[in-house]
Amino acid sequence: MILQKKQVFLPHTLFILNTMKKLAFLACLLPILWAACSSTATTRKESGEWAKVPEILKNIVPPTFPDSIYDVTAYGAKSDTSFDSRPAILEAINQCNTNGGGTVLIPAGNYFSKGAILLKSNVNLHVADGARLEFSTVASDYLPMVLTKWEGTECFNYSPFIYAYQCTNVALTGKGTIDGNGAVTFNGWHALQGPALDRLRQMGIDSIPVYERVFGEGYYLRPCMIQFYGCKNVLVEDVQIYDSPFWIIHPVFCDNVTVRNVYIDSNNYNNDGCDPESCRNVLIEDCDFDTGDDCIAIKSGRDEDGRYWNIPSENIIVRHCRMKDGHAGVAIGSEVTGGCRNVWVENCTMDSPELDRIIRIKSNAMRGGEVENIFIRNIRVGECKESILGFELKYWHVDDGPYLPYFHNIHLENITSKKSQYVLHLDGFEDKIQARDIFVKDCTFDGVMKPEINKVTGVENIHFENVTVNGQDFKGV
Repeated sequence: MILQKKQVFLPHTLFILNTMKKLAFLACLLPILWAACSSTATTRKESGEWAKVPEILKNIVPPTFPDSIYDVTAYGAKSDTSFDSRPAILEAINQCNTNGGGTVLIPAGNYFSKGAILLKSNVNLHVADGARLEFSTVASDYLPMVLTKWEGTECFNYSPFIYAYQCTNVALTGKGTIDGNGAVTFNGWHALQGPALDRLRQMGIDSIPVYERVFGEGYYLRPCMIQFYGCKNVLVEDVQIYDSPFWIIHPVFCDNVTVRNVYIDSNNYNNDGCDPESCRNVLIEDCDFDTGDDCIAIKSGRDEDGRYWNIPSENIIVRHCRMKDGHAGVAIGSEVTGGCRNVWVENCTMDSPELDRIIRIKSNAMRGGEVENIFIRNIRVGECKESILGFELKYWHVDDGPYLPYFHNIHLENITSKKSQYVLHLDGFEDKIQARDIFVKDCTFDGVMKPEINKVTGVENIHFENVTVNGQDFKGV
């Protein structure tokens, strides 16, 4: 029989054990306390208008697709840029759509498309890592014409290079590269487009039926790169895009759009990065923009077209994006006749001597449009060429007309910049107030070269709270 020693606890031993028990209890309790504190902080942080973002995100859900894979090489595509793989890609898309959907795979290799690629419902066109899809430089390859929008006005014109019309569940994904070769032919069209552009705009003003607005060959209106027209449940993810002839990603009349982790390097004329137009429930996140025009430009139609449809862009979230060259980091307009509301932009970085303005809202008295409920926070700016915030209610020097734009309830919070010409450029009407309720809070603007030059015309009710310019308190202008 083995005798066990009786345990004897001295007072100091009991103290240590009790302390250890308390520490163990606290160790269990700390995660709960931390979660509670975090929840409280989150609730406090997301109070007010920012608390609406999670609810909006519930309506932005990327489409999913069946597991079926349609490899374009099985339909005759070849990794050979002298060979036209477009027929094989289109056949794979058609089969995928007919069979109920799935992924059309462009595997690693170099492929050439002699013309536009038309997407269909329930199809995910996946450009795999190591794949490069190049497009033709011959304009006639983008015929027959399709219904499209050109700077906010509907018409029939050359097809966008990748085009989806009234599709549901459609995607362009993959870590591969899409090269539009846009500079080769289409850059030269910029100097030739004037007569056609005047004709199109007048047709829009005169409400000429869309089926009579036929352009295409001989008119020099450049096609955009990627367009989803009247689609629902749209995803563009991971792809790298280069050298577009015109606007780059252009959803029109779409609902539930996600643009995520896309890299864009395209500096041709009018190379806007992403232009949601009359779209609802849009998320643009983790994207890189190096563009020849606005990095992101939210639109809603132009002149009578915009008034006819009267569909605003709304419930748009932009976050964790990086902007370099471009006329603006985030712009609203100038084709914003249908209005824009409920936009949240946060946690972005912007830095380039060619980036004119960080936030830019623009229209005029012929286009009109109401822009409201715009919330910007946590933006880090290295250098921009002109101003942090710009309003232009007389865009293109149009200071008279029957349709006055109206901008209001604009909030900027926690924005820092290291270099700019000035802080504000709010150019409204001399004799009427069409912009009001601007709130700038907790911002630091350094390296402002002309701090005394802040144009503010036709704007009322501007509030500044804890704003410094070149180290000095900024109370307003």
